Amino acid sequence: MDFLVLFLLYLALVLLGFVMICIGSKTHYLQGLISRGAQVFSYIIPECLQRAMLSVLHYLFHTRNYTFVVLHLILQGMVYTEYTWEIFGLCQQLEFSLYYLFLPYLLLIVNLLFFTLSCVTNPGTITKANELLFLQVYEFDEVMFPKNVRCPACDLRKPARSKHCGVCNRCVHRFDHHCVWVNNCIGAWNTRYFLSYLFTLTASAATMAVVSTVFLVRLVVMSDVYLQTYVDDLGHLQVVDTVFLVQYLFLTFPRIVFLVGFVVVLSFLLGGYLCFCLYLAATNQTTNEWYKGDRAWCQHCPHVARPPAAEPQAYRNIHSHGLWSNLREIFLPATACYERKEK
Repeated sequence: MDFLVLFLLYLALVLLGFVMICIGSKTHYLQGLISRGAQVFSYIIPECLQRAMLSVLHYLFHTRNYTFVVLHLILQGMVYTEYTWEIFGLCQQLEFSLYYLFLPYLLLIVNLLFFTLSCVTNPGTITKANELLFLQVYEFDEVMFPKNVRCPACDLRKPARSKHCGVCNRCVHRFDHHCVWVNNCIGAWNTRYFLSYLFTLTASAATMAVVSTVFLVRLVVMSDVYLQTYVDDLGHLQVVDTVFLVQYLFLTFPRIVFLVGFVVVLSFLLGGYLCFCLYLAATNQTTNEWYKGDRAWCQHCPHVARPPAAEPQAYRNIHSHGLWSNLREIFLPATACYERKEK
């Protein structure tokens, strides 16, 4: 099978898996399908191997560890090593502008800064000392966030928009999600750093993809390969087409072509996730609230427990106050200012 077909098949499977994960998290049918698929595999895979896999998955995704942080830095280092070792030097020979060649390095420095801030910044941990402060920040909607609810693990009153993180074992103010890539919760005080980290990571991948692609295109144009002809397996004379060019480039510059494929796929995945995060920021929602939005007391969620006398209520986002106010709340969180004043 041709390399281009294999690559396109790989790209389609990755994108399909990403879409299935996004849709499956909100669709009960797909969740049931995944559950039944897991049951089928449980009959095939030996029990000892199942226990080992569950143990590894529990360690990776349900305990705080630096595995994905290290993996992130290794992948980033490998990509930039290949870019520096081959692409940068060859682009200099083709007289590329140094501004374009150094742009990925500038984005890398900024990205590592926001990556570090996302890792080490307190996301908004709720304690006995600041419990009353957080209780006054957001209004309780009595649907997703009712009043006078206590966290059984922390023994604290739960402020509106907070959630207990089972991985970090703490309640977090304006909890968004726990990110394994930064080994930290994303909450009120570090969402701004996480968004900046995600934006610069997407920009660096896209910039590297553009520079590498332009290099390959210019190389093809300068060598006049696209004007040549070749003899196919049947002995017929054929004009060089896109498939032949990709295969030719892969045989000539295998690492560069693989790098281009990797950063292109990464750019699409990160770009899609960035758009989703920007949508949440613009509408003043968190990932946790978006996920639970159709599960809050409503007609379509009979499995959600509620008092017998309570009337079914539809969830409505009461925290959105316009685009600029929503963004200001994320990038200038008021509670962070109060915390600094107390210190």
